[in-house]
Amino acid sequence: MNLNSPSRCALVCAAFIGLFSIFSFRLIYLQAIKHDEYAGLAAEKHVYKQIIHAERGTILDTNNEVLAHNVPVETVVADAMHINNRQATVELVSKELDIPPEQLAEKLNSDRRYIVVKREVPAAGANALREKLRAANLRGIYFEHDATRLYPNGSMLCHVIGFTDFDHHGIQGVEASMEEYLHGQDGYRFIEHNRAGQEIVPYRGQERAPRDGYQVHLTVDLGLQSIVEDEIDAAVKEYSPQKATIILMRPQTGEILAMANRPEFDLNLRSDAKPEQMKNRAIIDMMEPGSTFKIVAAAAALNERKVQPESELFCENGLWNFGGAPLHDHRAFSYLSVRDILIKSSNIGAAKLALSVGEEKFYEYIRRFGFGERTGIELPGEINGLIRPPRSWSKISITRIPMGHEVGVTPLQMTAAMATIANDGKLIMPRVVKSITTSDGKVISSLSPVVLRQVISRETAREIADALRGVVSDQGTAAAAAVPGFTIAGKTGTAQKVDPRGGYEHGKYVVSFVGYLPAEHPEFVGLVTLDDAHTKDPHLNYGGLVAGPIFSRVAEKAARYLDLEPHEEIRKAIPVQRVEKPAPAKRVRKNAPAERIALTNAARH
Repeated sequence: MNLNSPSRCALVCAAFIGLFSIFSFRLIYLQAIKHDEYAGLAAEKHVYKQIIHAERGTILDTNNEVLAHNVPVETVVADAMHINNRQATVELVSKELDIPPEQLAEKLNSDRRYIVVKREVPAAGANALREKLRAANLRGIYFEHDATRLYPNGSMLCHVIGFTDFDHHGIQGVEASMEEYLHGQDGYRFIEHNRAGQEIVPYRGQERAPRDGYQVHLTVDLGLQSIVEDEIDAAVKEYSPQKATIILMRPQTGEILAMANRPEFDLNLRSDAKPEQMKNRAIIDMMEPGSTFKIVAAAAALNERKVQPESELFCENGLWNFGGAPLHDHRAFSYLSVRDILIKSSNIGAAKLALSVGEEKFYEYIRRFGFGERTGIELPGEINGLIRPPRSWSKISITRIPMGHEVGVTPLQMTAAMATIANDGKLIMPRVVKSITTSDGKVISSLSPVVLRQVISRETAREIADALRGVVSDQGTAAAAAVPGFTIAGKTGTAQKVDPRGGYEHGKYVVSFVGYLPAEHPEFVGLVTLDDAHTKDPHLNYGGLVAGPIFSRVAEKAARYLDLEPHEEIRKAIPVQRVEKPAPAKRVRKNAPAERIALTNAARH
C-alpha cells in the first residue's frame, strides 16, 4: 500500500507518541508507584542501621574498689557486598588477626552485609589492620568500638560477681541478677556508604545516643574478703576438703561482708572452669547442719516459756531409747540446764526441748527461722533447702531434727539463723547489693535493711546468746574458736555426710562453726563449713577442732581490720579431751527409710 507523504508523517508521529507514552508510563510507574520499594532496595545497598553499644556498668565493693569493669576493644566485621578483592583480604586479615585462612574464607564467602570476623581485638591490633587495609586499597572490612569485661581480682568473689557472655549479658552472680541495671540501653545511627564502602557523613541519618549501664555497689568489703580468701585457702591446704564455705555477715543489716567457696575459678579464664568450680555453694549446697541447729529447739522452748535457762532436764546418762530407737550423747550427762544443753551440745537434751513444744510448734519455729525458704539474697540459683512438714515425720523425727538431722539447709540459711540470735530475735534478709548509681554518682536505688519478722523475743534471743557464749569457753565445745580480747557466741556442728543413695557415708563429715563477735554488740556473724575434711587423726574431725580455729583466725583478723576495741582476754586453746567428739556410726543399708536413717548416725556435734 502506498502512503502519501502526510500519511507517512502522521504514522511516524503516532509511533513516536506511543513510544514516548510507554516510556512516560514506565517512568511514572517506577518513580511513583514503585518508589518506596526501590528506595528500600537502594537503602539496603548503601544505608544500614549501626548499633552503638552501651558500656556495661561497673561493679564495685562497699569502698568503691573496682570488682568488674570494661576494657576498650574493637570488633572486626565485614560487609561481603563491599569486598573488592576477596583473596587479598583473606590473606591480610587472617595473618593480622591470627585466624586460619580457610575459616575466614568460608565466613566471607557469602552475600551477607554483616559478618563478625573477630571480637575483642585490642585497639593497637585493630589500628594496625586498619592501616594495612587502607594501604592495600582493600574494602569491606569495618571496625566497631566495643569493650570486654575484666575482673581485676581474678578468682576472688567469683561466685558473687559472676560473669557475662559475648553479647555482654550477665550469666551468673550479680552480673546476672543486676543485668537490668548493668546492661544499659544501646543506641543506634543510620549511615550511608558510597560505592567504595566509605561513609557519606553529610547523609548520616537518625541517631540515638546509648545510655551506659549503672554502677552496682556491693556490701562486700574487699579487705574482709581478702582475709576470708586467705583463710579458706589455708584450710583447703591443711584439710583437703571436698568443698568449703566461709561467710561474714552484718546481723543488723543483713549485709554480706565476705563470701568465699572452694573450689573456685578465675573469672577472666571462665572458659577453662569446670561446672563444680562455678557453683556458689553458700546458696545452692544443701547439708545437714548438725548441732548448730540446736539453737532452734532451745529458742522454741524458751520462747514458749516451756523452760527457763536454768531449768534442768534429765539427759538419761548418755543413752535414751525413744520410739524404739536409741539416741546417744557424746558423753554421759545426767541433769543439764537448758544453757548447758547448748554448751555441752547434748542431743538428748535438745530432743527433750523440742518435745516440750510439740511437733507442730517446733516445725513452726523452724520455718520462722527461715529454713525451708530462700533468704532473698540478690544472687541467682538459691535453693529452699529441705524441711519436711510434721505429717511426713517418723516417730523419732522429733528427736533427730533438733540435732540437725533429717533437714537440709544452705550455709547462708544457717548464717541468717545465727544472725537472728545476734539481732535480738529479728530475722533479716541477707543482701549483697548496697546501692545502684550512675557513673557520676547519682543514686538510682539505695537498698535498706529488710526485717522479715520477729522470730523470738528479745529476751529469748539474749538467753540463747548467753548460752552460746558458754560454748566458746573452757566448758564448751568450741574453746578453739575464741579470739583473745573478745567474747564470742557460737555453736559447733559435726554431721555425718548423707549418702545420695541412702543412709550416711562412713567416715565422712561436714564440720562447721557459726558464731558472732563481739557477743555483746555483734559486728559480724561468721560461718565456716568444710565438707569431708581430712585430719591426721580421724577422731579429731569435728567442728570444735577443725572449723572453730578457722573461725578464730578469720574473726581475729576481721576485728583488727574493722578496728574493734578488745575488752576481755580469753584463753584461746583448751585440752583436746574437753572438746566434743562424735560417737562411732553404724553402717546402714542403701535406700533406708527416713525413720532408720537417724539410727545410724549417733551423736554428731
